[in-house]
Amino acid sequence: MKTISIVVLAAMMALPAIAQDQVVATVNGKNITKKQFEEYHLQNLKFVGTRKITKEVSLRDLVNRELAIQKAKKTGLDKSPDVVAKQEEILFHAQVSKDLENEFKKINVTDEELKKYYDENQEYRTAHILYRLRAEPTPEEVKAALEQSMEISAALKKNPDDFAKLANKYSQTTAAPIGGDLGFQPPTRLAPEYFEAIKGKKVGFISEPVRTQMGYHIIRILGVKSFDQIDKNLYKKIIYDKKRDALIENYFEGLEKGANIKTNLNNF
Repeated sequence: MKTISIVVLAAMMALPAIAQDQVVATVNGKNITKKQFEEYHLQNLKFVGTRKITKEVSLRDLVNRELAIQKAKKTGLDKSPDVVAKQEEILFHAQVSKDLENEFKKINVTDEELKKYYDENQEYRTAHILYRLRAEPTPEEVKAALEQSMEISAALKKNPDDFAKLANKYSQTTAAPIGGDLGFQPPTRLAPEYFEAIKGKKVGFISEPVRTQMGYHIIRILGVKSFDQIDKNLYKKIIYDKKRDALIENYFEGLEKGANIKTNLNNF
């Protein structure tokens, strides 16, 4: 009796696992298991849309998904350079996340760190006058944009109050009609060169022409937030991201040490 009881118990314990392997659909010989269906259906129920989600709807989604995947493989789409590139992008992020998941969980941002970071990286409200440049401008285009911005800069030194009027007239941005006003922006939403040009400066400051990847800017500081006025959750996220990026940087430095890498930018 004891032996029979153990066998029955073992069989009962195995039932959930067997149930999860049950087949709910077969598409050209490829099985969709109960486990796959239940996981997908649960995710489907979490999103509100125009469709009423039923088990039949979720199962049809999975069948259609399998049909499309099978066709992609049959036609060789899975070997298309664009598709392969997307697959590799997914693999890249998945591998980094897998290797650093535990390290990411350890990241902590204290109130002291938040205050120190903000003291060094305040949030400014700025306006700018921008002379745009293409991603790869010619020397002549760079020279012309710089000369134009230097003329405006010289005019502003004589009449700083003309900034909004000149921005409206010359700035090549959507903010031109409102005097080039960009509103308040945290440092991470500004080009590094742009932020460095205003960092530590006071309201009313007008910069010399500053080049970023967008072109030449003349920047005016219109306001600065105090620590009590900022979105502290946003800045904690900024600090978290910086710590995360440092971990990723160290991670790749380690990978590079064990790899055979050759680079050549001489012809570019």
